[in-house]
Amino acid sequence: MLNTVIAGRRFVPIMLGAALLLTSASQVPAQTPTTLAAAPRTDEWWTNMHKDFLAQTKKGGIDLLFLGDSITQGWGGNETWKKHYTPRHAANFGIGGDGTQHVLWRVENGEIDGIKPRVIVMMIGTNNAGGSSADEIAAGNKAIVKQLRKRLPETKILLLGVFPRSEKPDDTRAKLKAVNEKIAKLDDGDKVHYLDIGSKFLREDGTISADIMPDFLHLSPKGYEIWADAIEPSLKKLLGEDK
Repeated sequence: MLNTVIAGRRFVPIMLGAALLLTSASQVPAQTPTTLAAAPRTDEWWTNMHKDFLAQTKKGGIDLLFLGDSITQGWGGNETWKKHYTPRHAANFGIGGDGTQHVLWRVENGEIDGIKPRVIVMMIGTNNAGGSSADEIAAGNKAIVKQLRKRLPETKILLLGVFPRSEKPDDTRAKLKAVNEKIAKLDDGDKVHYLDIGSKFLREDGTISADIMPDFLHLSPKGYEIWADAIEPSLKKLLGEDK
């Protein structure tokens, strides 16, 4: 009987300890996904690009803004850009290697302050594909769109589906397809318009030609022509040029 009582007395604190551990664990806040944790990058060249964008913003006169990563940066004032976008007073705020968290930080830290572009063309997320889920990448896109709408309520957003990558269909491409299915729901038919032009870069068998994407990620001059042609009808409509 004595052993039973002692055992019982010892059992109570053990149970209480376990309960406290469970309670403490339940109170630990969930970690914010990387895609949503707005953050700058530490590279000096990146900081200099950000400063350059701030200078462009301060100068003003931006009617059309492209926002994204290296695929957007790759426009680089090429002939297609000069033909389609220079006359429209466009600015290119693409930075190679950026993920959703970096674009979110840039939007929150001055890059769109004081300007009122008529349209923003945005594509971001391929650099998050290696370490984040489709849900997380889509959430990052949603957070950026939310900030753009908050800061530029009159600006229309042309949200592009993340372009396909890899020579042949693979897990990464499947993840990006899932991202696109989710961010397509951000289209509100008014200020936010979703457009997926990914199929324009694919052959009939689903493969990508090196003529369009030499490294099966970044576009060639031909690839940028395809991009420009694919979004032109939407741009004309959003800019009011189709009237």
